[in-house]
Amino acid sequence: MYLRGYGGQVAFAERIAHVDMDAFFVEVERLDDASLRGRAVVVGGAGRRGVVASASYEARAHGVTSAMPTGRARRLCPGLIVISPSHGRYGEVSRRVFEVLGTITPDVDPVSVDEAFLDVSGLRLLYPTAVAVGVEVRRRIRTEISLPSSVGMASTRLLAKMASRDAKPDGLAIIAAGEEIEYLHPKPVRDLWGVGAATHRRLEALGVETVGDVAVFPRETLQRRLGESVGGLLWDLASGIDSRSMPSRAESRSISVEQTYEHDLVAHDDLEKEMLRHADRLAGRLRRASVMAMTVAVKVRYEDFTTVSRSKTFDVPVMAALDLYEAAVGLLARTGAGARPVRLLGIAAEGLVDADVPRQMTLADGPREDLEDAVEQIRDRFGREAVARARLAEGPTPGGTGSPDGTPRKRGRSV
Repeated sequence: MYLRGYGGQVAFAERIAHVDMDAFFVEVERLDDASLRGRAVVVGGAGRRGVVASASYEARAHGVTSAMPTGRARRLCPGLIVISPSHGRYGEVSRRVFEVLGTITPDVDPVSVDEAFLDVSGLRLLYPTAVAVGVEVRRRIRTEISLPSSVGMASTRLLAKMASRDAKPDGLAIIAAGEEIEYLHPKPVRDLWGVGAATHRRLEALGVETVGDVAVFPRETLQRRLGESVGGLLWDLASGIDSRSMPSRAESRSISVEQTYEHDLVAHDDLEKEMLRHADRLAGRLRRASVMAMTVAVKVRYEDFTTVSRSKTFDVPVMAALDLYEAAVGLLARTGAGARPVRLLGIAAEGLVDADVPRQMTLADGPREDLEDAVEQIRDRFGREAVARARLAEGPTPGGTGSPDGTPRKRGRSV
């Protein structure tokens, strides 16, 4: 366990915890196959366009990283084990992780399937210190689910996330209240939220290398050089100012599903079938998050990497797969998909609102949503593959539908 600068005297000044599961997809595979432990393993596509979705720390020691082409990963790490993703299994384990977190504090903000922010300030009467909460989070995940996790704790979300990265793998790090600037300023400027490749180049041109370099710039100068919003945000973060609070479950977030295919999709039937598959998965995620979408958006990337997006806003929020699918197919027709080969296809739910928000129902809503409730209950109990839509039970679309490179969904591994 790694504790940075914490004397044990301050209780709950470090109110934000960032929980990040270590090499989540790989560790879930190891739950089911103990022979993978201690070996260089990646989860990802093994095909021509395969990419690494998750890499074990044994593989990372050879320079393998997430989003790296699988072919390059194999060259860096001879003997690398490549496992096809098991998305339903990861979703099942993710739900268990969030159930554990929810028993510790109700203030949980999921960021993805394997990470979340927790507001632990309300636990003063249950734990002596913030560190004790972090210890308990890691203990519960390890004992109840048998998975490693890293936890960072600090007074702000940015610092908590940076601390969890310091804690990896399988550790706990805390940035003590009062030591934020001392910790933050030596860090590379790329560690700040909002610093992408383009902004980094502009900062380098200004002679900025560290977070501390940003803080000594006049705020107005940064806003003038980088834009009012970006410049102001970076100066605030570099100065230890992060006013973002824990959002409500649906505030300003989106949930999306997308797929890159090994073989480009051309036929309209294949495109619509894939969109139905994506809408089905997206609807399941909305239900698990207890949210509905005011807007649905589709993303299409063509063979030349040109990307087109289209969106539609509903009069009332939706969460049923067929509602999402019908809107997405209409948007798909406006992208030119089918006239050009499609490399990537995606759908996103945006403008999320809590599922218990009152709304005007139509005559079709009741039976449709009752049916989908029943289907999701079966999937929760027996796995996502237990029930499939008839159109999707005909077999995989050319190009595949299960892994990051589009290879057919199946369990297995290659060496």
